[in-house]
Amino acid sequence: MPIAEQPEQPLRPLNAVEDALLRELGRVMIVLPRVVDADMTHEQRLPLSEYMTLMYLSEAPHRLMRMSELAAVCNLSLSGMTRVVTRLEKQGLIERVRCEADARGWNAVLTDAGLARLEEAWPSHLASARRHIFDHLEGADLDRLVQALRRIAT
Repeated sequence: MPIAEQPEQPLRPLNAVEDALLRELGRVMIVLPRVVDADMTHEQRLPLSEYMTLMYLSEAPHRLMRMSELAAVCNLSLSGMTRVVTRLEKQGLIERVRCEADARGWNAVLTDAGLARLEEAWPSHLASARRHIFDHLEGADLDRLVQALRRIAT
């Protein structure tokens, strides 16, 4: 279905605060994953992409997710997710099993060792999140911020 055309409205230039916000959001989107990844790699020898994979699997029913769904929630391509899962599988943290509903698909399953590794790494991730995010938001209305970011993301 084609998108209904909106009547053209004149573009309103950004004011100084809007421009600053746009630029800082762009920086945060690049810098934040890098610094948290550096913390996790240094402290836990567990890159952020691997930590997030373990985390999402730990929250899934039966600690199982279809590879394509896991890739989507981790913001990775399917081939990128396959590389992450292969590394974790070699460490015994994840297993891959055929999808029962679709024999062509694969599921990633978090093992008990994977859950234990996640629990071991969690304090480092929490400390990094506090240091790089929450310590800078003291006094901010986090509920409103979450709602605004959700609207932006959708």
